[in-house]
Amino acid sequence: MFSKKEKQPYTDLLGKTNRIVEATQIKGDIFSAADFRLDGELIGNFTSNGKLVIGPTGKVVGDVVCKSAEIEGVFKGKLMVAELLNLKATATVEGEVVIGKLAIEPGAIFTANCVMKIPETNTSDGTDSK
Repeated sequence: MFSKKEKQPYTDLLGKTNRIVEATQIKGDIFSAADFRLDGELIGNFTSNGKLVIGPTGKVVGDVVCKSAEIEGVFKGKLMVAELLNLKATATVEGEVVIGKLAIEPGAIFTANCVMKIPETNTSDGTDSK
């Protein structure tokens, strides 16, 4: 009559987004397998296998590691983005940034040490090409 639910694989999480609304403050670390939108404030570290969106009222103070990110609000700390970091005109970023690609709209404040990493690709003979 009742059956146990199996854990959802990551592919089932695609298209689903966690959300922290404005006027919410979190102190601590967050890990999310799915995409995440933050319109509140996080004081702590964030790790995700997906995309992080920091909305216009959002603020993060801490370390972030994610696949891609879009920032409209405030970020202070160390940011590691494997693919694309997209800064909107209202964004303020301070700290250290390690990214795959960077897009900055006019008006964004970007006060950071930035390193762009070239993605490693495997050739047919099994060696890395750079």
